[in-house]
Amino acid sequence: MTEPIDPTDPKFLRIGTRASPLALAQAHAARDLIEAAHGKPTPLGPTSIVDIKTTGDLVLDRPLADIGGKGLFSKEIDRALLDNRVDLAVHSMKDLETWMPDGVVIAAVLDREDPRDAFISDKYQSLADLPSGALVGTASVRRQAQLLNWRPDLQCVTFRGNVQTRLAKLAEGQADATLLACAGLNRLGRADVVTQAIDPDAMLPAVAQGAVAITCRAGDDRVLELLDAINHPPTLARVTAERAMLEALDGSCRTPIGGLARLSEDGGDLTLDGLVARGDGSALHRARRSGRTVDAYRLGRDLGEQLKAMGGPGFLDDPGPDGGD
Repeated sequence: MTEPIDPTDPKFLRIGTRASPLALAQAHAARDLIEAAHGKPTPLGPTSIVDIKTTGDLVLDRPLADIGGKGLFSKEIDRALLDNRVDLAVHSMKDLETWMPDGVVIAAVLDREDPRDAFISDKYQSLADLPSGALVGTASVRRQAQLLNWRPDLQCVTFRGNVQTRLAKLAEGQADATLLACAGLNRLGRADVVTQAIDPDAMLPAVAQGAVAITCRAGDDRVLELLDAINHPPTLARVTAERAMLEALDGSCRTPIGGLARLSEDGGDLTLDGLVARGDGSALHRARRSGRTVDAYRLGRDLGEQLKAMGGPGFLDDPGPDGGD
């Protein structure tokens, strides 16, 4: 009888991930890219995927901001890296904290999927079609803030859980519509449920939405070299600008912040849109900066400082009744 394979065996190249269907799909995609670039088995051994339960997946009855913010999707996985239980980890990049923990680095970023937000409803064809008083289910107060700033006559209810859970809640009639990321739906093969892909000029996505990041231990040169082959420089430039803006704002996990960088056709220039808002939509500040792609980090920092000045003293500390993404 064949002995069962232990995916945490150090003879394998161990890929850590959350256990949700979307996270597993992203981990499998990253594994396929690594094997396509380096062969099967890889120079560091055959690959194995290790799913890790995170606090963010386990606590579903409260907004993220109430239980510690989006870092709850990565802390346990970071610990597994630092404890040498996995060799690299695959994340939705928007779930990563602004500052990486000591000893963990972003080693590669994959080609970005569609960063837009998706409007989903079996009753209405677009956000504009929602009647006054309609219920919109969302776990993101970035989405809530922008929605209520435009349509204060709508009502938002908290939808937590993975994509399948949120779609089930919508089907049960707990809301008239919901908002999810196009990228996640595309990766799960569920683009069919999208009623309207929302133009970023109408609703800015979360920083790094649609991007997948791969992390590893700082100084692990073998893994860093392995992952360099699958890094996507255009996506890296875009998310560098977006995360630099987030770093400059230094908002709390309750601060609704949106950002999206776009490259020119030749890739030499970059335009970054950003916003900060109050969770109830009562105030929203949006700005744009353009510059050379090689200056992505500085451009992001400058836009973040501009948005902070637009909000004025205390704005980021008092974002409204809720916050986070």
